[in-house]
Amino acid sequence: MKNYPIGIFDSGIGGLTIANAIKSVLPNENIIYYGDTEHLPYGEKSKEAIQSFSKRIIRFLLTKRCKIIVIACNSASSVADESVTNIACNTSIFNVIDPIIAEVSKISTKDNIGVIGTKATISSGIYEEKLKKLCRNRKIKSLATPLLAPMIEEGFINEEISNTIIANYLSSTQLKNINHLILACTHYPLIQQEIKKYYRNNVNVIDSANVVANYIAKKLEEDNLLNNEKSSEYNFYVSNYTDSFEKSAKFFFEEVIKLEQVNIFS
Repeated sequence: MKNYPIGIFDSGIGGLTIANAIKSVLPNENIIYYGDTEHLPYGEKSKEAIQSFSKRIIRFLLTKRCKIIVIACNSASSVADESVTNIACNTSIFNVIDPIIAEVSKISTKDNIGVIGTKATISSGIYEEKLKKLCRNRKIKSLATPLLAPMIEEGFINEEISNTIIANYLSSTQLKNINHLILACTHYPLIQQEIKKYYRNNVNVIDSANVVANYIAKKLEEDNLLNNEKSSEYNFYVSNYTDSFEKSAKFFFEEVIKLEQVNIFS
């Protein structure tokens, strides 16, 4: 079972930041990635729709004998209740929110924390709820930034248009006087440098991809599931083929990738 793959899914290319970080931290691990490009972005979908998509993808990943499954999407993670996670039976399902909460819990309670993400993630209030369970007096400022994920999917990164949109969001009074910023969408590490540039490195932008990857590595070690064989393989599936997904996967994994369109929703 140790050499079984890690299953990862997202609505598009955002989860590739998590997959790439896991690849770097755990180079021996096999990875199967499913990008639900037909339904992106999840952040604009209803809770019920996201849960339905997630269940189907999890069932698909289970047929690939994944030893664990990572929900590499904040929108899906924010609504992944027991009806979603219980369908995996003996396979552990990890979200991308809990590792961030664990990391942020180490930050001084005197500091203000900002959160940016999709409408689905921010409206769920999941970050505030989890952070305030750890510290009732924690100051949290959240802002929905719905244009960022579609902008990234379309490849508008490090351009005038992306800088303008990012600046428009980050200048909001809702994020005034923050000390740390949680990127509550797995797409956002792709514009992390632009965000840091806006803040002139005066705000600690939390690298969610590496935080999640290290969390997964720790859990695999605790459960004695680390793969010791040095022959990793990466397989990618999408519900709808897009050039941007293939280009992004090749960019992150620096090799010819195995990409197959498998629509599990029809």
